[in-house]
Amino acid sequence: MNKRDFKDKVYGELSKVTKALSNPHRLEIIDLLAQGPFSVEEIAHYTGMSVANASQHLQTLKHAKLVKISRNGNFIHYSLAGESVFHAWAGLRELGLEYNAEVEKVVTDFRKGHGEVTSVDAASLVKKIEKEEVILLDVRPEEEYNRGHIHRAISAPVDKLNEQLKHLEKNKMIVAYCRGPFCVYADEAVAMLKKKGFNAVRMNEGYPDWALRGLPVEHTTT
Repeated sequence: MNKRDFKDKVYGELSKVTKALSNPHRLEIIDLLAQGPFSVEEIAHYTGMSVANASQHLQTLKHAKLVKISRNGNFIHYSLAGESVFHAWAGLRELGLEYNAEVEKVVTDFRKGHGEVTSVDAASLVKKIEKEEVILLDVRPEEEYNRGHIHRAISAPVDKLNEQLKHLEKNKMIVAYCRGPFCVYADEAVAMLKKKGFNAVRMNEGYPDWALRGLPVEHTTT
């Protein structure tokens, strides 16, 4: 193989990965799978796609070696092929936020619709947790919380948050987090808490970003 053939082949193979990523639905699927394994039916539910459409996108990602499947009896679950897939997604996400002003504008405009939701970054949150200055709420579905969550976080799925309000202290900042920067559960939770008179903000990152940095996490056995 000469030099030109080598470069054509290696860049050609890499382009298969970028081609698999060049679809908004598949990017959302990767963002979701960063939480852990899901069935195609669950993926369709969370992404608002039909099962057939979700399955087609999953096959494209599988063909590009970005996702893998596992079987549990008659059930098939999809998950990221490895940690490096999330690394790639996180890098692409940050690249878009840094160089495409429209991405930041869309996020800002959405949060304005929830009453100017403010955020705290993971590095600042670590210090606040150590000083016991905050109450940390994981507002993802309980199943995702059980798979893994930030140390000391309380499970408070956004659709059940009203039931938790009487247990929360109003003299502490409440920080809500969910799947990542583009997950809206935290925005909804903060808006709800602020209406009830709580000092609430969201963590800008999500649980996978926190875990990726090697920060303290816990798992709940169910």
